[in-house]
Amino acid sequence: MTAIGRRRWAIAGGHIPLRTTGPEPECTSSDTLCVLNAADAEAVVQITIFYADREPVGPYRLAVLPRRVRQVRFNDLIDPEAMPLDTDYALIVESSVPVVVQFSRRDTSQAENAIATTLAYPVD
Repeated sequence: MTAIGRRRWAIAGGHIPLRTTGPEPECTSSDTLCVLNAADAEAVVQITIFYADREPVGPYRLAVLPRRVRQVRFNDLIDPEAMPLDTDYALIVESSVPVVVQFSRRDTSQAENAIATTLAYPVD
């Protein structure tokens, strides 16, 4: 299959709410990255997180097998350090092969849960 997507993506609006309503872990507020690798080669993905008040952190590394999709909750990123809750952030995703990146937020800080999803910004 022909590779689709870009090797670099930007997302500017990350924020994992601190409060959660409902049982944990299934109702924990979270931001999620979804990576589609339609290429015939494994995608080696690096994520760098940017903050308003300190230096960037990363890279967080993950692999996406050929012709597969992988979803990663930012809450689960711990190496090189755990993501802080209730903190604004942005990120750059860089991949060894072209991929498609989608960003989702699940906000359970109120009884009326909210889900928002957007395609990341492809960087040339």
